[in-house]
Amino acid sequence: MRALFSYGLAFVILLLAGGWLATGTFVQGGRGPGEGETPIIAVIEGEEHGPIASALDDAGVLAQHSAPEVDPALTIAQRNEATTGSGAPLQSVRTERFTASAMPIEVPLRGRTQAKATITAVAETSGAVDVVHVTKGERVEVGDPLCTLDQGTRVAAVAQAEAGLAQAEAALAQAQLNFDTNADLRDRGLAAANTANAVEVALAQAKAGVSQAKAGLDNAEAELERTEIVAKVAGLVQDPVAVEGSMLNAGSPCATIVQLNPIVFTGMVPEAHIELAKTGLEATITTVTGQSVAGEVTYVSAVADNATRAFPAEIEIPNEDFAIRDGVTAEAIVNIGTAPGHLLPQSVLTLDDDGVLGVRTVEDGVVAFYPITIVSDTREGVWVTGLPLISDVITVGQENVNSGQAVDAGSTEQSAETAAS
Repeated sequence: MRALFSYGLAFVILLLAGGWLATGTFVQGGRGPGEGETPIIAVIEGEEHGPIASALDDAGVLAQHSAPEVDPALTIAQRNEATTGSGAPLQSVRTERFTASAMPIEVPLRGRTQAKATITAVAETSGAVDVVHVTKGERVEVGDPLCTLDQGTRVAAVAQAEAGLAQAEAALAQAQLNFDTNADLRDRGLAAANTANAVEVALAQAKAGVSQAKAGLDNAEAELERTEIVAKVAGLVQDPVAVEGSMLNAGSPCATIVQLNPIVFTGMVPEAHIELAKTGLEATITTVTGQSVAGEVTYVSAVADNATRAFPAEIEIPNEDFAIRDGVTAEAIVNIGTAPGHLLPQSVLTLDDDGVLGVRTVEDGVVAFYPITIVSDTREGVWVTGLPLISDVITVGQENVNSGQAVDAGSTEQSAETAAS
C-alpha cells in the first residue's frame, strides 16, 4: 500500500511538472529576433491556438511573447549603432561635487612605551646599611631619602673639624690684631722693618690655617652627608633594594629608580616617510590598554635599522600620574602637516581597464578617469590625492561608463531634491 502511494505521488508530481513546462516557450535558434519562439503547448497540439493553449492563455499561465524592440531587418552593425553608437541615448549617471580641503598627513607608528631612564642610586662611601627608607613600587621625588648608612666616627670627625676651624679663626684674629698694631707703630716710626715682616708672615700663615680648617670641615661634613643616599630623580623604586644590615661599598646599589615622567614612546619610522619626520612634531599615542595621550617627537635616528630599513624615533609623553607603564605596546599617530586632498566615500573608487585605482568624473558632459593615491582611511571616508581641486565625481553608474564617453550627468543633490518634492 505504501509503495502504491509513493508511485502515485511521484506520478502526480510528474504531471504537475509537465504541465508547468508546457506553459513555457520553445525557442528555435538562428531565425532572427522575434522568430523561432513558439509556445510548447502549441508544439504538442500541432497548431498555434489550440483549445488547450487557449484555455491556458485565458487562465493567464501561458507565456506571452512581445514584439521585438529591434527591427529584425537591421544588420548587427546597425543594431549596435542604434544601441551604443552616436545616435544612441546617453548613459545616465549621478555625480557629486567634491572640493579639495586641508588633508591631515598622519604617519602611524607601532612601538612600545619605555621609561625615560633607569637610575641606580649607589653609595658614595662605605658603611653598613642602618635604615632603608623605601620599598619596591614606592614613588619618590628628588631629594627623598633612600638609605642611611651607619655614621660611625663621621659625626666625631665633623665635631673635631669644627673645633679646628674655631682655633684657626682665633689664631687668625690674633694675627690680624698683631698686624694692625704693628702697622700703627710703623706709621709713627716706632717699629723695626724686620718686625713688620714677621707679623705679615704670621698673618698669612693664620689665613692659610683657616682655609685648611674650612676644607677639613667641608670634607668631614661631606663624608657625613654621604651616609644619606637620596633620590636624584623622581620615579618609582624597583629592584634591587638594599637590605638593612648589609655592607655597602662605594658604588654599591641602594635602590633602582625608574623615571616615568616623562615616559617615552619608541617606534620605527618607515623609510618612505623619513623625509617628513623631524623633531617637534605633535603625535597622539594610544596604548593597548586604551590610554590616549599627546606627545612630541624628540628624536629621529639618522641611521636605519639593518633588518627593517626603518629609522628609530622617540616621542616624549607627559606622565605625571605614572598611569602609563614601561613596556606597554602602543601606536602613535604623528601629525606631519596638511596638504590639499579630497575626502571621498569608498564606493566611488573604481579600477580602469589596466587595474589602476582611481575615480571617474564628468567634465563638460564627458567621462574622465583620474588615478588617485589613498593617503588615509577614516570613518568619514578616504583621503585621496590626484584629483582636480573641484571635481564632479560619479557616484552612481561609474562602472557602466568609460573615459571619453558622453553621459547624461545629474547631481546627487538634484536627485534628492526631486525625490523630496
